[in-house]
Amino acid sequence: DTKQKLVIAERLDQMGVDLIGPGFPITRPGDFKSGNEIAKLVKNATVCGLTRAVKKDIEVAAEALKYAKRPRVHTGIGTSDSHIIHKFNSTREGIIERAVDAVKYAKSYVEDVEFYAEDAGRTDNEFLARVCEAVIKAGATVLNIPDTTGYCLPEEYGAKMKYLKENVKGIHKAILSCHCHNDLGLATANSISGVINGARQIECTINGIGERAGNTSLEEVVMILRQHPYLNLDTNINSKLLYSTSLMV
Repeated sequence: DTKQKLVIAERLDQMGVDLIGPGFPITRPGDFKSGNEIAKLVKNATVCGLTRAVKKDIEVAAEALKYAKRPRVHTGIGTSDSHIIHKFNSTREGIIERAVDAVKYAKSYVEDVEFYAEDAGRTDNEFLARVCEAVIKAGATVLNIPDTTGYCLPEEYGAKMKYLKENVKGIHKAILSCHCHNDLGLATANSISGVINGARQIECTINGIGERAGNTSLEEVVMILRQHPYLNLDTNINSKLLYSTSLMV
């Protein structure tokens, strides 16, 4: 509930988390209220509202974040052939058009717009690069590359990030983000592989809690990066607060 989310959000902000996603404002009234209250509470982190590539979703998310010092709207659409055909009954060109329209609309509310290519893990790399290029041009500041079904192997997921770094025009204008699910127990490994290959944001949860088998675990990726300094990758997380936060959640 909102009261518990506020306790956790305050702790995340103290820990040095850069970005807090309180939920999906349009789908659950509680997420709208939580987003609103968290936006007022946090002092340092960006607060991000999740939406589909639908105008009303974007309007409601922007409203939920109106008190945030650093608001971000996170919009997107499925890009795998499976999603394009069976979920949206659309075409690749149609999906690019909807993605661009959503980013442009979100951009009319906030400067910081993250785009997610749902089921990117099973999306053809060449098409994924085309989508990324189009949304960067439309104003996206972050590109979320989700392994929505926890399908990828670490080498595949890392190679996908590397391909995008090397083949998307204007990629320097956006941050690549890892968003991994743990259906096959590979969420942490995939996220680490992603940042080794150029991603600079990891979307994760305390204790790896999340849909189905969970998401990438914050405490795992933080400590893997800290224990392997030769990777030259680290976070600003205060690791002394990890244990008590884990227990709190």
